[in-house]
Amino acid sequence: MALKNTADRYGWLSITLHWLVAVVVIGMFAWGLWMMDLGYYDPWRKDAPELHKSVGLCLFAVMLLRLAWRLFTPQPQPLASHSALVKLAAKGGHIALYVLLFALMISGYLISTADGRGIEVFGLFTVPALLSGLPQQEDIAGWLHEVLAWGLIALVSVHALAAVKHHVIDRDATLRRMLGGRGQ
Repeated sequence: MALKNTADRYGWLSITLHWLVAVVVIGMFAWGLWMMDLGYYDPWRKDAPELHKSVGLCLFAVMLLRLAWRLFTPQPQPLASHSALVKLAAKGGHIALYVLLFALMISGYLISTADGRGIEVFGLFTVPALLSGLPQQEDIAGWLHEVLAWGLIALVSVHALAAVKHHVIDRDATLRRMLGGRGQ
């Protein structure tokens, strides 16, 4: 399989980035739910959010790479069997996934930097607080982060169900292409 996408299939870099982001997003959502139930005396109360922030910032870097790759690498053509409505829904869904994911990560950054301190990434370096001290920044960004996380998971679920529908009901190559197979 080639590094780059072709007219009928995704290259290995697009596929790897897609599945890496999918696994991390689902894992981060579960991690966030788990963190919300941590008690004051729980030994993970300090470390869990620090890991969540570090992974979130790494995911932000991966998403910037993924967006650049998507913008500068041709995407496989939609399958001929797809209607105009399906093509429009796919395009809109992908744009919504990107927008929600970036908004989610920005809201997480705003929660973490509300007090003016930067975010340490795995103890290796610090991402500075560029915007802090806004009225109720932590509370508003926290609420938004939770709403966006649930919205993203809902959209990811629709995305996954659409892929399964294409594979099982339509019997087309939509899912196979993101698994490394050729389009038809």
